[in-house]
Amino acid sequence: MKTPLAALLLLLVLLPATVLAQEANTPVTDDQKPAVDAATAWLAGIDAGGYGASWQQAAAYFRGAVSQKDWETALTAFRKPLGGLKSREVTRAKSLTSLQGAPDGTYVVMEFAASFANKKEAFETVAFSREDDGKWRAVGYFIR
Repeated sequence: MKTPLAALLLLLVLLPATVLAQEANTPVTDDQKPAVDAATAWLAGIDAGGYGASWQQAAAYFRGAVSQKDWETALTAFRKPLGGLKSREVTRAKSLTSLQGAPDGTYVVMEFAASFANKKEAFETVAFSREDDGKWRAVGYFIR
């Protein structure tokens, strides 16, 4: 993978990850549940290998920041080697009205504890925004 792509993906997803870095595990609120449900469905598509579809379902901001080809390349390099999903549970969520480098809006940044066939313990941080049509869509993804 090219260095500029890696830097772009880190820019897209590292800031949401740092939002939760100091947060204790928090229950999901009723207002956050639609975003968590959307994120869970989006991640399931990635689990099934639908990398291109996950890009197409992401927020306009996300699609404008990274090409579909680069997104598919990144997921092939970083997600595919982990193997099949064994378990995933949301551990915390935080509602925000702004993320550094992104337009102001309605965001929920979530962390999921996950286990995969080839990685027993992983943490996925996803940021979702509510777009003008009322749907929640991905604006960032980071796995560690």
